[in-house]
Amino acid sequence: MNKLLKVDTGNLQTGMYISALDRPWLETPFLIQGFYVKDKNDIGIISGICDHVYVDTAISTRTITSKMSTVSSAMGFDSVTTEITITDSDTDNQDKGTSKPVRLFPDKKLVRYGDATNWKSEGSAAEQAIAGLYSSLTEQLSRTLKGSPLELPRIKQAVEPMIDSVIRSPDACIWLARMKQRDNYIYEHSLGTAIWAVALGRQLGLPRKDLRSLAIGGLLFDIGKLQLDSDILNAERRLSSKESRLMKKHVEAGVKLLKEGGMTNPDVLDMASYHHERHNGTGYPQGLVGDEIPVFGRIAAIVDCYDAITSDRIYASALSPSVAIKQLYDWKDVYFQAEIIEEFIQAIGIYPAGTLIELTSGEVAIVVAASRSRRLRPEIMLLLDKDKKPLSDMKFIDLKEVTETEKGTPLDIINSLESNAYGIDLSAISL
Repeated sequence: MNKLLKVDTGNLQTGMYISALDRPWLETPFLIQGFYVKDKNDIGIISGICDHVYVDTAISTRTITSKMSTVSSAMGFDSVTTEITITDSDTDNQDKGTSKPVRLFPDKKLVRYGDATNWKSEGSAAEQAIAGLYSSLTEQLSRTLKGSPLELPRIKQAVEPMIDSVIRSPDACIWLARMKQRDNYIYEHSLGTAIWAVALGRQLGLPRKDLRSLAIGGLLFDIGKLQLDSDILNAERRLSSKESRLMKKHVEAGVKLLKEGGMTNPDVLDMASYHHERHNGTGYPQGLVGDEIPVFGRIAAIVDCYDAITSDRIYASALSPSVAIKQLYDWKDVYFQAEIIEEFIQAIGIYPAGTLIELTSGEVAIVVAASRSRRLRPEIMLLLDKDKKPLSDMKFIDLKEVTETEKGTPLDIINSLESNAYGIDLSAISL
């Protein structure tokens, strides 16, 4: 009978085979039940979701020395004590191979970013950055609607404060991306994808010039939709075959508008050209497969999809962030490259800033900052009490530090909620 060893996630090593978690699989993005720990990125994702896991010692290629209770694979037999010995002699050198970002960008010198501020001190700067960027975006898209070319230097200048803010600490800008305060979907979608793209680029360690490309590309890769007939763009029904073909032409139209505005940056043009291509070849306009899709196009596809499915659209209601993350995880190596999906999860967390959540206490809160080390223990602001009544005063809790209620019961997140749950108006919430 196979034995499972209970291992704290802080003691995970590559090569271990995880057969069970400390919570139901459906409460996590791991939709395949059972997998090998491949590298530090896997360890980071697992540690952010679980406190401990169960490792199958029979098939793991690496184990650790420890005396712990093991349980059978049936998860119910009497526990026994066992001693597992280390099979690798040099634990310090494990995982010093090529990381996923390096494999994605073999010719780039990647940067290790750290948080220089926190959401509290970054809030004002982020608000100013996003307000200025939105103003510039609306001005430039209005020019396009009137037939005038884009003023790319203005756009390049406008993205700089947002990039600075995300580099210092991404939570404040992510909060603003989640608020969805504007009433024009194309405009707010463009703003959101720019923020998600820069946050992902930061996680990947891309240098600043590449973060700028991601910001500009995120703002403008859907610009071709401005030339679509509003009956198609705002249709609440399934598009006809003819309408679908016209919709797909926004890619070609967008690339043309960018080039007419003087855009020569190949990464930005790749984002516009390939953001609807899919890993398995089912995308458009060219039906490219896997690495045939330029990497900036692969990034654009993921942030485009995530922002869309977490937004209210004419034909679909928004998914909560955690459900959207599970959906993306289910699509990895189907529609999107697995490595970039995993980095995106690391970048924004399971519960990004601006996510409504319900606690085991019955209280409802909003996430104000994701945890970089414990993905299920973010900083939150309580909104409703256990009876779902609004609280008169703001109360902030760091779930990494506060793990129990005043009565001594565990304080955890049960699930994330839709953005309008219990009549909450996210746009009215201000930190």
